[in-house]
Amino acid sequence: MTAPTPAFASGTILGYPRIGRRRELKRAVEAHWAGALDEAALERTAAQLRRATRDRLATRGLGRGDSSIPEAFSYYDQVLDAALTVGALPERFAHLREPDGAIGLRALFAAARGEGAHAPLEMTKWFDTNYHYLVPEIGPETTFSLASDRFARQVAEAVADGVTVRPVVVGPVTLLALAKATDAAPDGFDPLSRLDDVVAVYARLLSSLRAAGAEWVQLDEPALVSESLPAAPAALADAAERAYATLTAGEDRPAILVAAGYGPLSAAAWETLSRSDVEGIAIDLHRGGTPDAHAGLADKVLVAGVVDGRNVWRGDLRGAWERLDAARALGAAHVAAGTSTSLQHVPHDVDDEPDLDPRLRSWLAFADQKVDQVVTLARGLRSGAAAIAAALDAASEALDDRRRAPGVADPAVRARTAALSTADAVRGDDAERAAAQDAALELPALPTTTIGSFPQTGEIRRARAAHVRGEIDTAAYEGFLRDEIRRVIALQEELGLDVLVHGEPERNDMVQYFAEHLDGFAVTRNGWVQSYGSRATRPSILWGDVSRPAPITVEWATFAQSLTPRPVKGMLTGPVTILAWSFVRDDQPLSATADQVALALRDEIADLEAAGIGIIQVDEPALRELLPLAVADQAAYLEWSVTSFRLATAGAAPRTQIHTHLCYSEFDVVIDAIAGLDADVTSIEAARSRGSVITDIAESGFAHGVGPGVYDIHSPRVPSVGEITALLERAARELPLRQIWVNPDCGLKTRGYDETVASLRNMVDAAGSVRASVSVPA
Repeated sequence: MTAPTPAFASGTILGYPRIGRRRELKRAVEAHWAGALDEAALERTAAQLRRATRDRLATRGLGRGDSSIPEAFSYYDQVLDAALTVGALPERFAHLREPDGAIGLRALFAAARGEGAHAPLEMTKWFDTNYHYLVPEIGPETTFSLASDRFARQVAEAVADGVTVRPVVVGPVTLLALAKATDAAPDGFDPLSRLDDVVAVYARLLSSLRAAGAEWVQLDEPALVSESLPAAPAALADAAERAYATLTAGEDRPAILVAAGYGPLSAAAWETLSRSDVEGIAIDLHRGGTPDAHAGLADKVLVAGVVDGRNVWRGDLRGAWERLDAARALGAAHVAAGTSTSLQHVPHDVDDEPDLDPRLRSWLAFADQKVDQVVTLARGLRSGAAAIAAALDAASEALDDRRRAPGVADPAVRARTAALSTADAVRGDDAERAAAQDAALELPALPTTTIGSFPQTGEIRRARAAHVRGEIDTAAYEGFLRDEIRRVIALQEELGLDVLVHGEPERNDMVQYFAEHLDGFAVTRNGWVQSYGSRATRPSILWGDVSRPAPITVEWATFAQSLTPRPVKGMLTGPVTILAWSFVRDDQPLSATADQVALALRDEIADLEAAGIGIIQVDEPALRELLPLAVADQAAYLEWSVTSFRLATAGAAPRTQIHTHLCYSEFDVVIDAIAGLDADVTSIEAARSRGSVITDIAESGFAHGVGPGVYDIHSPRVPSVGEITALLERAARELPLRQIWVNPDCGLKTRGYDETVASLRNMVDAAGSVRASVSVPA
């Protein structure tokens, strides 16, 4: 087909935050789950949010009558949406299909969260971001069909409002590259082998979108930039060649924009897409260099992703213009300014942050400001560089001001990091530590614990908000927190847990809490970013050199320990995770910033030890998350990330037991690095994968303590004693008993107390049953 000439030949974005400026979607979805909002009312709320997004983008300069506004809405996750649209609903949820075979909201939410005895889909990180996607389950028995018309209905909704949108769908290659084999699939089955069957359904989907009024469709294919997937880059490029040869063959379809963000396209993928008949390609020029010119671009739109879609800095707009200008030399028929990725990874609007220092605010660009940057660059493409000279100068002045600002470089912090030596990251002999800890702690075999947080109840959130508003004073608020800690300690003693936690009622977020107590950070009021489903976080902004002006957690840990003779863990967030779950300064290497954070945590650990805390957990759930997609860059990352953790923990005495926690970490990929952390005990997500990580642990020869999570805290399901027992029995068959700890997958912050108590009771009962079965005294 002949591609329509798009207005986004000047500028577009690849996606926009979908949760709402005040998390309206979160509240509506959770009200629906609670039975307080029916499906029709939920759909109306979602339609209002989509309409508000379209209006806002049009008002900021993206066209209303063309395809420059992306339609990237999702109730839960874009990968799940694509999987269910092509009918890949796991068989255990087949009873939730509509009578005509369609897959509706009830089935979608059940696949995401589980239902009754049916476990949800596994969840893991979207490339090297903190966003979590649901892992499709696909086997030779999976029957594909166009099982949802939701994408088409959203296009028609926009058309009815007078807006031509570009629907955004995860592409077929990425969908299959991210999928896992069903339990029924034979060993060695590759979901990518079902490509032709899936592409046939995508062809039908494209026809339905064209019939609904879509002129363009965006198919997201970030798998084509990754070297860390099971399929090799060359195999993924071959799959893309087959898929897009089929999808471009028909006439009854929209024009296709293939978007490949999060890094540079592989050479094979760039060659494939350039010579294909797709009408547009969107590439990441913020993280990737400009690729080679290609003759196949002569009839294509090239969306040059020069505006960073993943961080909040206003950045070097002049540099973005220079990269955009260079992209015009690649030979494309049209070049558009664009974002490097969807803007779902950043908050809505920096102007909605009245608490931020105005100077800091001038350095920032959230989603709305990044739209403005794209619109500015697009104006430059249309009218020449002189038309945007003032905007480029203003951005450069803000960048210069940021470099000069007090606190960006702290001489004392820099002197301390400069004085570090290799010995500062070495803790001591494993055997000596194990003996000292056994004597100090006297724990049973299969010791039970939790990861750290307990449910953040409405009462806790209301008390925190009242304190922030000044409605209750600090003494009253801290008294409330102590009462909550007393209750959580007593509950854990009643349940029979061996190692306790204080529940973290004083913490709004495991990173933000530390950011509020460390120099070099700022926090936002409305900077919400979707993490998964209805879960959103407010990433802190790490803008300057980091130091710890005073102890952070010691008071709460020592109070909790005073309430019980059982050990209570001190709870810290590790340096890599603090970086991964913040918006981090981009003016120095991440490794340098990580070392600064690590030294602040090292000081905190020393103070916890001095206060008598014998177990200290330093969580690193994001260790795998920051692993570069390019294999050549991974070794350097793992070296500095492991060193920063050891720098934080190596000062601990042998009798102090250091724990860490990892989630969604694909243990086999980073097993050597995790061993290199040299933590005495590592807990790790394992329940959604039904304990498959245990085999990786055993085969690796991992010698430290390990707690493979025995139940999934991201689902409201209460696992049975039998279900947990089976996981523990598997661990006991494959690992030395002395290594095994018993714990949930992650912290319990997002769960309710009824399900938490029931799940923990079953966990303790299962541990007791397995202890008895292997003749170990409890």
